[in-house]
Amino acid sequence: MSQASQPQPTSSSGIFNKILLAISVGFSAWAYLKARPPPPKTLGSPNGPTITSPRIKLRDGRHLAYEESGVQKETAKSKIIFVHGFSNSKHYHPFATSASPGLVKELGVYFVSIDRPGYGESDPDPKRTVKSLALDIEELADQLNLGPKFYVAGFSMGGQVIWSCLKYIPHRLAGAVLISPAINFWWPNLPLNLTNEEYSRQLKRDQWSLRVAHHLPWLTYWWNTQTWFPVFSVLRGHPARISPTDREIFSKMFSAADPIKLNILRTHPKQQGDFESLHRDLNITFGKWEFDPMDIENPFPNNDGKVHLWMGDDDWIVPVTLQRYIAEQVKWVNYHEVTGAGHTLPYADGVADDILKSLLKNQN
Repeated sequence: MSQASQPQPTSSSGIFNKILLAISVGFSAWAYLKARPPPPKTLGSPNGPTITSPRIKLRDGRHLAYEESGVQKETAKSKIIFVHGFSNSKHYHPFATSASPGLVKELGVYFVSIDRPGYGESDPDPKRTVKSLALDIEELADQLNLGPKFYVAGFSMGGQVIWSCLKYIPHRLAGAVLISPAINFWWPNLPLNLTNEEYSRQLKRDQWSLRVAHHLPWLTYWWNTQTWFPVFSVLRGHPARISPTDREIFSKMFSAADPIKLNILRTHPKQQGDFESLHRDLNITFGKWEFDPMDIENPFPNNDGKVHLWMGDDDWIVPVTLQRYIAEQVKWVNYHEVTGAGHTLPYADGVADDILKSLLKNQN
């Protein structure tokens, strides 16, 4: 046989390249499956969570769940939409649980507390953006006939949502209050020296979790469910993020709740799954924003409304130094700092009453 007709041996490097390619493809497929979150549990389905709350149907077909409290809507002097925080739901409503009923009646306040998309009994919003929830709130107000203007109040990550309301629906607001609002370390107008200092004070596990949420949001589900590295501390109730004041308030809140109510508080927020509630929250809160809150123009140039920002100086979750800087730059915000208070500020004795008084003073 001639040399040309003889079978040629396969080189060892060629075999190695094929093996490497197979391993790479296999690893990529495995990584894709691990990074891909499971579908949410469908509300009202045979195996899904039960629907027990009133809900409105939004223009895009999603449903938004809500709970009413305070005085009757028809006789109310003021109407407030409350937005809950991270890993909470509409049942975590400080004005319904901590405010004085006598003051609420005196001020004539009607409250409606919502489940944010993916939480509790509100459908997930796979297209959720910084702007979308503000538009959901406006649509809720219209469907509930709250009138041309209403108040908005939010706590923690729900407090951050109020910036979106001030940006996108200021014409619908009679006033607003941000309570211990979450801060995005990547807002452009925050000075690097302050953000770097406060970021370095975060737990290492949280620094990595926030980097993933900001730079690689598609990996957020995998990062917070894998077992190789520590995940976002708040997801695990890490004691290093809870101040002594907050521990005391949590203890009072949960010890006073009956077992059924306590079970609802614990299970209701993320009953549709962690991704559409907790993980998407991280991506929105610490992702790339369409605007910087410090660029928002005064929504009440004629002094026909007020914006208040409340903060505890012993908050171990939201950096008070960054909050002070924002309040100094946004001159039209009325800043209130409570000495000795932690992140659970609105549940502290008398604070919910003080917030209502400052928000509604001379507004009725």
